[in-house]
Amino acid sequence: MTTTKKSFSPDRSASVAEGFFLGSIAEGNLFPYPKMKAEEAESVRMVIESIDRFMAGKDELYRTHDREGNQPKEYLESLKELGLFGLIIPEAYDGLGLSNVAYSRVLQQTSRIDASTSLTIGAHSSIGIKGLLLFGTDQQKNRYLRKLASGEMIGAFCLTEPGSGSDAGSIKTNAVKGSDGSWTLNGEKIWITNGATADFFTVFARTEGEKGKITAFIVERAYQGLSTGPKEEMMGMRASATTTVRFDNVKVPAENMLGEEGKGFKVAMKILNNGRTGLGGGSVGGMKRCIELASKQALERKQFGKSIAEFEMIQEKIAQMTVLCFATESAVNMVGHYVDNGVEDFSVEAAITKIFASESLWTVADEALQIAGGNGFMREYPYERIVRDSRINRIYEGTNEILRLYIALTGMKGAGEYLKEIGKSAGKIFNDPIKGFGVLSGYAQKRLTQITTVGLQRFQSVHPLLRKDAQVFELYVLRLSKATNEILRRLGKNIIGSQLISKRVADVAIDIFIGSCVLSRVTSMLEEKGEAQCSDELRIVRLFSQQAKRRMNSNLRRLERNEDEDLKSLAKSVLGSGGYRWDVL
Repeated sequence: MTTTKKSFSPDRSASVAEGFFLGSIAEGNLFPYPKMKAEEAESVRMVIESIDRFMAGKDELYRTHDREGNQPKEYLESLKELGLFGLIIPEAYDGLGLSNVAYSRVLQQTSRIDASTSLTIGAHSSIGIKGLLLFGTDQQKNRYLRKLASGEMIGAFCLTEPGSGSDAGSIKTNAVKGSDGSWTLNGEKIWITNGATADFFTVFARTEGEKGKITAFIVERAYQGLSTGPKEEMMGMRASATTTVRFDNVKVPAENMLGEEGKGFKVAMKILNNGRTGLGGGSVGGMKRCIELASKQALERKQFGKSIAEFEMIQEKIAQMTVLCFATESAVNMVGHYVDNGVEDFSVEAAITKIFASESLWTVADEALQIAGGNGFMREYPYERIVRDSRINRIYEGTNEILRLYIALTGMKGAGEYLKEIGKSAGKIFNDPIKGFGVLSGYAQKRLTQITTVGLQRFQSVHPLLRKDAQVFELYVLRLSKATNEILRRLGKNIIGSQLISKRVADVAIDIFIGSCVLSRVTSMLEEKGEAQCSDELRIVRLFSQQAKRRMNSNLRRLERNEDEDLKSLAKSVLGSGGYRWDVL
């Protein structure tokens, strides 16, 4: 008798990460660990082989691009010929039609060799044209997608302005509607990747009115009044064509409004959430390259008469780099499958993977440079460029600080709404359980059932060998929910201004979600290959779970016992004096 293994089939209405704040584990959205379909996997392998053939042996070329701060026109033409601008565009419009998971895997490959190349491709696909794919009309898609797939047009995403970085709601670029339905745009955007090469701009402008304050538009370079500034001189990603983009009375046809009037903020957030799997894939690729370089360096470099790979502190670095890469890859792949399977709200999970991926890459790149010693600091070696290129990931597509607040406040908002609803309905529930239960929303009904019948939720699908590791995360799901309850009762709406509390809460949620993805992935590996073939994977789970346990314990303890007031007072004093005012003289 044969059994058919269950495939990944998530509850589209559930958010795993938001559930943690209520003590809930949406196991169906974690197990079994999702896999790329065989047919698409074969297509991705072919694309990767083409990328490797094209990019291999060009290290000196990429150093030149970085040094000169430029990707020559002929290089961009080669990327177009490889089809790398049509990765996520449907086949009906002459693209490759890759899923989010497959696209992320392709960006992983380019990032192993040159991050600036990944940024050019990613800014086009992840955010530049994503709005058209998600919100475009059939007319808009027919007009632009084939040109975008071929690279005849390159896409760019125009949101950030001089006075509005993370605060997208404060943009000042404005669009005034004419009597014929067209719009006139005025304003300036900064730090626009592909700004110098793009012909297709997704632009967000303020449109005051009853329908909302921000609207998205498709704007072509050919429109009179659009201009771009000189290329920015950046610390990393130097070959990227990043510029300002200015709009001086740019007339945009009525049919080029993207999505609904006044709903531009929703469009922007949807684009950014969808695009974060690309950034995550790029981070994984960068980490894999660093681990390869560091391993080779550690084995070949001799100190005190033996290879430095024999030193325990070097082994610690290599192991930790591996754990971070494996954990990041596990979560990025999971979120990619949420997107591909139509999960309605994965914004918190996407924010978690962006934070974890970008910070893990930074740590891994720094450790790889450290293992290389003095060579790591020299421009002739790849380490210093990898470090410079990796730094921006913690800033763009939402700074990690803002995303931590988003994770915490979104999770606690959901919990707060649930607790408020339970409070209002509690009397009816216990006086007349049948009628009283009916006053709750479907979500609250589900949660009340889970809490009252299960208590401490468990990972039922985790492999028996991972039981102890699973218990770590089960316990901290419960502890997070209790902490959330206490915070909401103590602070109420004041939680919005309590950023240090929110940061710790977010970090606990990050560890739980990343750990859950690792448990799911290694469970599938154990089921497929057996314990004997998964010794390293078991070590990765043990290392991550114990490290996460220490971090989570510290973060939850510091919700109550901390030095926050001293910290804030000292910062205010230094800010008031304009800097450090102590000296030994």
